[in-house]
Amino acid sequence: MRFFKVFLVGCLPCFFSICFAQKIQLVTPELKLVTPWTAQVNPDDPLPEYPRPTMERQEWKSLNGRWHFVKTVKDESMPKVFDREIIVPFPVESALSGIGQSVSPYEMMWYKRTFFIPEDWSGRYILLHFGASDWETTVYINGKEIGKHRGGFDPFSFDISAFLDERGVQEIVVSVWDPTDSYHQPRGKQKIERGKIWYTPVSGIWQSVWLEPVNLSSLASIKLTPDIDRSSLGIQANIYNALPGDSVRAVAVLDGMTVNNTLFAADGTGLLPIKNQKLWSPEHPTLYQLKLELIRKGKSIDAVNSYFGMRKISVQEHKNGHKLLYLNNKPQFQYGLLDQGWWPDGLYTAPTDEALKSDIIRTKNLGYNLIRKHVKVEPERWYMHCDQVGIVVWQDMPNSDKNAPWKGPSGIDGQEIEREFISEAQYKLEFEALVESLYNHPSIVKWIPFNEGWGQFKTHEIYEWVATLDSTRLIGGPSGGNYFPVGDTRDYHRYPGPEMPPKDQDRALILGEFGGLGLPLEGHLWQSEKNWGYETLQKPSELIKKYINLTTALPPLIRQGLAGAIYTQTTDVEGEVNGVMTYDRKVIKLKSKKVKKAHEALFEVFTETLDVK
Repeated sequence: MRFFKVFLVGCLPCFFSICFAQKIQLVTPELKLVTPWTAQVNPDDPLPEYPRPTMERQEWKSLNGRWHFVKTVKDESMPKVFDREIIVPFPVESALSGIGQSVSPYEMMWYKRTFFIPEDWSGRYILLHFGASDWETTVYINGKEIGKHRGGFDPFSFDISAFLDERGVQEIVVSVWDPTDSYHQPRGKQKIERGKIWYTPVSGIWQSVWLEPVNLSSLASIKLTPDIDRSSLGIQANIYNALPGDSVRAVAVLDGMTVNNTLFAADGTGLLPIKNQKLWSPEHPTLYQLKLELIRKGKSIDAVNSYFGMRKISVQEHKNGHKLLYLNNKPQFQYGLLDQGWWPDGLYTAPTDEALKSDIIRTKNLGYNLIRKHVKVEPERWYMHCDQVGIVVWQDMPNSDKNAPWKGPSGIDGQEIEREFISEAQYKLEFEALVESLYNHPSIVKWIPFNEGWGQFKTHEIYEWVATLDSTRLIGGPSGGNYFPVGDTRDYHRYPGPEMPPKDQDRALILGEFGGLGLPLEGHLWQSEKNWGYETLQKPSELIKKYINLTTALPPLIRQGLAGAIYTQTTDVEGEVNGVMTYDRKVIKLKSKKVKKAHEALFEVFTETLDVK
């Protein structure tokens, strides 16, 4: 990296404002549905919160807000005219972006804006961060290409120091190509021809863009591994430009009091003992604050703030003879919702941070202790909210390529697809980035590589490989379809269900999807017709009654060894109206004391099964 020296001219208050040669009016597309947070979006400063909560620095600047925008044919060179305005980081197809248009695989999206570098950043490297951009992103600074990234769900960064103009305004141009489902890349539920369980595509920048100054030597990344059996935290730090003799100081704090500290070599691994450790769980989501400093010759030359939770996840055989999920060495029944993470105004991108958190809080308030994040990866702040609220997360890898055959409801076929080398490589590249970027979040307890045979390939090999990426979490067996004897859990889908998964002496038994009860509510629908659920009801009272009937069918399965279950789903999404909430989040369909009591009964039955004479 090359450090940047600043000679500023002009007016300092215009830092990070967009400098437009001409005023382009923002055109607001028609909103099919609005959420309680839609009107709270500030187009000049949307989503202003710090994007990377597990490695936070004091100095940073958001580039979210108004950018110039244009679409061209895919292979056209950089355009000279940008005739639209877009609000970053909302995806192009969303209403909140100000564009609200589809993007074909034969088109290229172009973004442009200008910014200034603060004078007190002089002499430091300048990093440009993207939370996520779907899919192939190329970045230009002051007319020069600085880098390219392929991936729709993972964060990426560029050192832009060598490309900055030392006198005055800086220009950034970003081009993005997104083939959606016409290519092999991970894409989740995006589909050009949407309908049923497939939704509107999400193209371009869809998470925060921001700048950060770092010193000539700095902390680049950290990896935190709790070990509750030894009451300690393992710490690995990746250092930019480390010198011999550099070290890292770590200080853990709880409730404002220092718990412990340690100093270790910058090229080594630190072990921080946690005295009188308090464990993280949904009931008590205790989080320790952590300050990390890079030390050179006794002086701190870089510092970041982070946090961690002391928790352990495992599958163990209980004395009742069943393989169960264990949180912190205690059996736990995990019951929650399938969460698609879509919004009617922002699609992949929640309108505000409060909105992002709201689904998690409502899920927990209804009596669930689990969210399965379904073939989508959220901004890191979503996982921070799960850490803080106290809810466990099963994280899917977004699906890609074509689907493996799935015959019959049981899905016990053991079939796979064959992928081209480039498809396999991209899947592994993005999966590894997913694990690395979210590793430090205690709420995540399980990775799920495949759902219902979607893109399933080299199953045994992939599961062995994922275990090398993260040995501290569970790896869920193929969820729903195409069973292979791999992973820590055997996962079965049944609609509306529920139904007991086939027996497996080596794995915990999971009902990975069931329910899907639909209730279209007038005034809260994305579309006027073709709304559906796996079973469609007409009145809220009918839905609550049917839902309670489903949950009361779970206790016999729990007594047979069912270790966890997922109800479909958190919210309605477009024409799929089987949500616990409406798509606009204005109505909680299952808001009933009877529902919460039914949930409490499930956990009580599970506890009873543990009392084996």
